[in-house]
Amino acid sequence: MITRIEHRGFTIDALKVTHATADQLHQHYAALVGEPFFPRIERFMTGGPMVAMIVSGFNVIEAVRKMTGATNPAEAAPGTIRGDFGREWADRTIRNVIHSSDSETSARREIPIWFPDRQYAPHQPEK
Repeated sequence: MITRIEHRGFTIDALKVTHATADQLHQHYAALVGEPFFPRIERFMTGGPMVAMIVSGFNVIEAVRKMTGATNPAEAAPGTIRGDFGREWADRTIRNVIHSSDSETSARREIPIWFPDRQYAPHQPEK
């Protein structure tokens, strides 16, 4: 996944291997906390290490979302990250292996959850 992102010309500004806490997940997925499937997401995401990244570059949000593919791996096109690596498990947990912010607003909210000392800085085209 990292190679795919870098080969598209994007820069990885921050990267860390971490273990998600319940508090981080409740902040990140605040809109989903009350959903019946949320406990499965929480178990999966707190069950082992994860890699958090901040990626930058021109039009990065739209381009990385396209590379990521549909949320449900069964609907994600081959060649997308979720299409190639995501799976749905017997417990109906969709393990789509990657999250990407859907907007600058989301990135501004999400980055401090995973990188408390960092803030979102939109890419500025070179002059």
